[in-house]
Amino acid sequence: MRYRVTLIEGDGIGPEVTRATCRVLEAAGAPVEWEPVLAGARAAQELGNPLPQNVVESLKRNRVGLKGPLMTPKGKGWRSANVSLRQELQLYTGWRPVNSLPGITTPYKDVDLVVLRENTQGLYAGIEHEVTPGTIVSLKVSSAEAGERIARWAFEHACNAGRRKITVCHKRSVQPLSDGAFEQAFFNVGKSYPFIEQETENLDDVAMNLAHDPSNYDVLLMQNLYGDIVSDLCAGLVGGLGVVPGANVGERIAVFEAVHGTAPDIAGQGIANPLAVLLSGVLMMEYMGERTVADRVRRAVYDVLSEGKHLTGDLGGSANTETFTQAILDKF
Repeated sequence: MRYRVTLIEGDGIGPEVTRATCRVLEAAGAPVEWEPVLAGARAAQELGNPLPQNVVESLKRNRVGLKGPLMTPKGKGWRSANVSLRQELQLYTGWRPVNSLPGITTPYKDVDLVVLRENTQGLYAGIEHEVTPGTIVSLKVSSAEAGERIARWAFEHACNAGRRKITVCHKRSVQPLSDGAFEQAFFNVGKSYPFIEQETENLDDVAMNLAHDPSNYDVLLMQNLYGDIVSDLCAGLVGGLGVVPGANVGERIAVFEAVHGTAPDIAGQGIANPLAVLLSGVLMMEYMGERTVADRVRRAVYDVLSEGKHLTGDLGGSANTETFTQAILDKF
């Protein structure tokens, strides 16, 4: 059986790193047929829309997609295609596994945690307006339905992945209604999962404790803005945004993507590190039940990282994208 998967190459270094990922997955035996679609800056320039309808239709039809980074103009232009995609398809769970990797030296050892971010509400609901000249009001949305939906996903993931504890993170002392509602939704759902340890912790303490000892945490669950920031913090524990996978998951559709940006300063030079997209592809294979392919790619990646001979510049080496990719391919 072969699966048709939507492919969004992305902007900047996106095409380079997604093409490298496709090569590795195909060489590892991934039963995938790619359906390329255009989104982001190129789509805005060529089609007048950063998220054309055919992208949404492709993902609804295929139910799984692999995406490179998409560029969002700062303070002008079009609205983030990433945010629009999550809201249009109700990809309500931002899934960020964070693990220490061989051959990458950081002050932290054996990091193994998951950050889960509610993707559709919070300040990312995009409801803001200028009430008087120079004064902007942004509204933070927090519903019981959205809180319970992602809490249930978190508990089911914990059960399936062998995780034993979920920490819901909040700023309830500052926003008792919105953050209190998110926390309460978590504990309401948690009554059905008494065998999973459940705790609540102030976001400030979480940030400090992650820097001190990340082994205190297993699964971190939080609202949109908090998750956006903390997931990047956690990536820093294991080497940066270039070495961690990510996904946005809904009830029927999942999009797997790099968590880093488009890196326009090195785009087209052939020196970008494809590891984040590649590990997102591994996560996609696991999600699709193709664990043999996922294990094959992960072993090859870990072997190359352990040897340290073919690392890209961001990992302390001098290899380019092609050399790093070929080193992985040579392991099959």
